[in-house]
Amino acid sequence: MATFADAPVVVGVDGSPSSLDAVDLAAHEAELRGLRLHIVHAFAWPPALVAARPAAPGAAEPATLLRAEAAAVVEQAGVRAAKAAPGVTVTTEVADGPAAFVLLERSRRAGLIVVGDRGRGRFDGILAGTVATQLATYGSCPVIVVRGHARTGGPVVVGVDGSPRSARALEFAAEEAHHRSVELVAVHVWRTPSPAAPGAEIPLVYDLDLLEAEEGRQLAAALDGLSDRHPGLSVRPELGRGATGQVLTSWSRQAQLMVVGDRGHGGFVGLLLGSVSQYLIYHGACPVAVVRDNRRHG
Repeated sequence: MATFADAPVVVGVDGSPSSLDAVDLAAHEAELRGLRLHIVHAFAWPPALVAARPAAPGAAEPATLLRAEAAAVVEQAGVRAAKAAPGVTVTTEVADGPAAFVLLERSRRAGLIVVGDRGRGRFDGILAGTVATQLATYGSCPVIVVRGHARTGGPVVVGVDGSPRSARALEFAAEEAHHRSVELVAVHVWRTPSPAAPGAEIPLVYDLDLLEAEEGRQLAAALDGLSDRHPGLSVRPELGRGATGQVLTSWSRQAQLMVVGDRGHGGFVGLLLGSVSQYLIYHGACPVAVVRDNRRHG
């Protein structure tokens, strides 16, 4: 199974401005890690074109025209990548098939996949809620969905809930912060307990200071040993109270990258794909990395 040490950064492109932004970020990721960048353009052939004939005698076959346009998409992306990170080795590929299927297959041999948050649509575009969500849910490596604006000089922010998957996201985030030479902000979000037990007539009373202190201890436990594993990394623990997605979205407004696990610990308002991760893919103000649990990083 591939790791960051021997696998490329893969970026899905469809010619849209969003996918070209993804190329920029993917090229920089490859540059930071000393990896190859592999550009993939995938599309499903429209059924009407399979049997279509040239519009006029001597004209090119519609399928030939579509193939040429696909080649132009990856060529444009390759030029963009070379400009963003001149020293990175770039390879390109045009693949037949739905974008989600193709990129899920490529994720098995990738260290990281990068996609834009929306696409052109004409080529089965890379859209938030479709390809990005499927990659975050079923992919074999971390995925970064490029959306919003990465704040230059801003921190890498990671959602921490104490779960094993959150721990993997924390390690990925620490590596990102190290490579980018920026601060890592570890945010643990908690909620005030219900004021009453179900069916109870007497309200429950909580000491919020004690609850917050306990949440702080949980965050400290999750961060234990991180500085030893990543010497020189600046780590700032932060507690947030409220809805996890909203709190992390607020943090994303000052971050250059937001990192979450693909699912979390339900007891700590878990970071579950379909709730927090999906919320950030739709609403985050900066690129969002969703870290799957079935791949080593290094």
